[in-house]
Amino acid sequence: MGKRKSIARRGAALEKKRKHVRREYEGTAQMTRDGFIYVKVEGQEERIFVKQGRTRGALDGDTVRVVITKEPGPGKRREGEVLSIIKRSGKQFVGILHIVGSRAWVLMGARNMPYDISVPVPDPSEGQSGMKVAAVVDGWERKESIPHGHITDFLGMPGENETEMHAILAEFGLPYRFSPEVQKAAEAIPDAITDKDRAGRRDFRETLTFTIDPADAKDFDDALSFRKLENGNYEVGVHIADVSWYVKPGTPIDKEAMERGTSVYLVDRTVPMLPEKLSNNLCSLRPGEEKLTFSAVFEITPKCKVLKPWFGRTLIRSDYRFDYEQAQSIIERGAMDTPINEAVFTLHTLASEFRRKRFAAGALEFDRPEMKVIVDDHGKPVDVVQKISKESNWLIEEFMLLANRHVAEFAGSKTFVYRVHDLPNAEKLGAVRAFAGNFGHKLAPFAEGSGTAQALNALMDKLSGKPEKGPIQLMLLRAMARACYSTDNIGHYGLAFKYYTHFTSPIRRYPDLMVHRLLAKYLDGAPSQDKQYFEAQCEHASAREVIATEAERESIKMKMVEFMQPLVGKEFDGQISGLTEWGMYVEVFPTMIEGMVPLRTLRSDFYVFDEERYRIIGRRTRKIFLLGDKVRIRVAAADTDQKLLDYELVEEEG
Repeated sequence: MGKRKSIARRGAALEKKRKHVRREYEGTAQMTRDGFIYVKVEGQEERIFVKQGRTRGALDGDTVRVVITKEPGPGKRREGEVLSIIKRSGKQFVGILHIVGSRAWVLMGARNMPYDISVPVPDPSEGQSGMKVAAVVDGWERKESIPHGHITDFLGMPGENETEMHAILAEFGLPYRFSPEVQKAAEAIPDAITDKDRAGRRDFRETLTFTIDPADAKDFDDALSFRKLENGNYEVGVHIADVSWYVKPGTPIDKEAMERGTSVYLVDRTVPMLPEKLSNNLCSLRPGEEKLTFSAVFEITPKCKVLKPWFGRTLIRSDYRFDYEQAQSIIERGAMDTPINEAVFTLHTLASEFRRKRFAAGALEFDRPEMKVIVDDHGKPVDVVQKISKESNWLIEEFMLLANRHVAEFAGSKTFVYRVHDLPNAEKLGAVRAFAGNFGHKLAPFAEGSGTAQALNALMDKLSGKPEKGPIQLMLLRAMARACYSTDNIGHYGLAFKYYTHFTSPIRRYPDLMVHRLLAKYLDGAPSQDKQYFEAQCEHASAREVIATEAERESIKMKMVEFMQPLVGKEFDGQISGLTEWGMYVEVFPTMIEGMVPLRTLRSDFYVFDEERYRIIGRRTRKIFLLGDKVRIRVAAADTDQKLLDYELVEEEG
């Protein structure tokens, strides 16, 4: 008996000691406007909360060492304290330059930087007080009330379009010009195609070939060719600009493209991965011009069976340049009166069947509306419209997917750059089921693989036209893993493909350029390449893609807020698109621009968020606001610096 008690005491002591073991982690600081930070540790979904007084001067993006000081209880979060700053991020913070005598500061207005930065007074010829600038923090000694740093760029006067666009690029560490060395290297590339360039290429110059792109596209990096075969099948070529022929590994252009990783698409401009001579000239498949391409060519039966895929370097001369509306017109008319009309319509028929098979196999289908900001020549937003995707878009999409899938299959077991998409988070999917249940929607039991996707697609079909579709769809998207690049092929869940890569846009995505180079080597019989090298490149490209996406969203948000600025005080009809403990989000008609109505501004009652039933309810009146409810709002404030829109509810009298 005594022995058992002794063992129990030792066990309790060990458990107590275990609970007091210092748990330290290395992670990235994510700062808030209020001065506290969250530390994101790689491989952990939950972030560590650090109070303002325990950050040791850590700023957004810094790599820090943190120790856990409080374990989470039910409904609580982990808390910690920063022990040391391992590495400053070197990121640029954008603010307003303020000069007083012999001292200068960059005054911050960013959501992730609550401290101003002390900087040396610049030369008057470079910048003046009141300008928007980018600055980097060099250090923050304990005796200093604010960090010190230096100005990296003078962006211009606040409010000017060029200034604000460059500010977004600076915030995300994105370049907005090429170095003289890169420009010089691009200009040195010969314009003319020589016999040496043509040697060994399969010639498609006499085969009917065309491009389909947006009406405002400036570069055309993919084309389709079409030929009817004597056996009744079709030969379809997917021809991609042969960027790898012009951009060799290790050259200044290649190093710059690798660092950028991708082109960036802001509202009013493209920040290209490659210099204009390549993207808009040599590698743009303009009609009537001989071009060097890398192609995937397929024999396809009328019933959509793919035979004899072929890959290799080619020559093309595009016959037609269609925009999506022109191609859509051919499809809608069912025009078969000319060879080009017959080609477009036949390819549409094949694409429709590929699309049907893809969704039948378990591909996910989210038709979430996407809005586009229309700007004038000066970058001023003049309208916000919904992007409409039609059959002509799907035609191009399906043949690009076809090429990407078969190129990935060809690589087999050799080192390759795959575009992968993991299974969704099971816990988050459970939350979706519970959330949908609030609205009376039952989901079939989730199982791994296509069964889950088919259950989710069935749910989306049931939600069609219902107000709760948007929030449920958003929750589903958040439950999905992020697609990325990897040398480890785990398949692409969202597309329901076992093999998938990005082959079709080497002008604007560096992974596609890597795929072209690897494919060329393997076609020549080369052994499997260095997996470790390409995995590092995949990780870098994935990170650059995330940054580019965030910058693009910031530019859209800014222009939407700018669009609403002249409308402050105006009233709009809208619908509730989201509910939180601090307010309700409302999308206004017809632009669907979303703003928030803070609960504290509602005068008719004291309103609280009922999370369990997902509603906002008044304590006295018991008035209820539900998702999808039609409301009338007044635009209260539009802050372009913070990219925030505040609405106020137009409440009924009495």
